[in-house]
Order: sequence, then C-alpha cells, then structure tokens
Amino acid sequence: MTRPEVPARNPRATEIVSAARRILEAEGREALTMRRLASCVGMKAPSLYKHFPTKRALEAALIEQALLEVGEILHTALAARGRSSAAHRLVAAYRAVALANPELYRLATSGALPRQDLPRGLEEWAGEPFYLATGDPWQAQALFAFAHGMVILELDDRFPPGSDLRRTWRAGTLAFVR
Repeated sequence: MTRPEVPARNPRATEIVSAARRILEAEGREALTMRRLASCVGMKAPSLYKHFPTKRALEAALIEQALLEVGEILHTALAARGRSSAAHRLVAAYRAVALANPELYRLATSGALPRQDLPRGLEEWAGEPFYLATGDPWQAQALFAFAHGMVILELDDRFPPGSDLRRTWRAGTLAFVR
C-alpha cells in the first residue's frame, strides 16, 4: 500500500497546527482551546474558524499528523534489516514514537477515531506494518493492541516499581514472531 495523498494546507493553517501541537505536548489536551491557540498564533479565536471550522477539525488535523508520522516511522522500521525480527523492530519504533509524543499519541489513540475527517486510506496505511510483520490480520490487530496497551500503561506509570519494561516488551512481542 502506498502512502495516501494528504491535501496540503496553506501556510497559516500549517502554523496553526504546529502551534496546537506545541500546546498539546506542553500542557495536555485540556489546555488546547481555540482561544488559547488563537492567542499563540496572534489572532482572535473567530479567525481560527476560517482555517478550522471546529475544534474537532483541528484535532483531526493533529491526528492526521500523528498517523502520518507513525506510519512513516513504522514503515521505515519494518524495511530496516537487522538481527531482530520485524515484530521487534516494529514495536520498538512504535514505543519510541509514542513515548516521544505522549499527548499527540493519546489524542490519536483514545476515543473514537474521526475516520470521516481523515484522508482516505491513512489509517490503513499507518497500520499496515502490523499486518506486514505478522502476515495475518488478526495477529496484526493483536500486536497493535499489545503495543498500544503497553504504551498506555507505560505513559500512565502503571507498571510496578522495578519492572523491567525492556524484558516485558520482548516477552510480549515474542508471541508474534513467526
């Protein structure tokens, strides 16, 4: 599957999405309000609506950005060669990108996905590496669920003190190695 076409945004809309991402990562989803965002980009909140008609549309733009980044990183990890299995490379890359962008990750993976607001084929392309690593659609979903669950538990600091997460990730991933 090839990377889907994503409509280009004008420079001002791109600036708005970048500012929204900075707020999101620095202060969390609750801090990302249209009024706060407008202030950050030097405009009044109603002017934002010329670029993004709703906050949901702005969040969809952030989710689109997250899926594009994750997809690129996962496809690259899968294409890399090395001693580790495809599944191990894939979950290591998934973990790294999620932990590097925890609030964007949470936005993109919690709650209902606004599929109707995303470019056609983007979700499938971003998740395709899980299928390519396992060769089975059900194992692909299970591997994604494992990786997502592990990331959320790690982000929420839910593992007991002293847990060896490297070993936990490895043990879980071994279930998917062909």
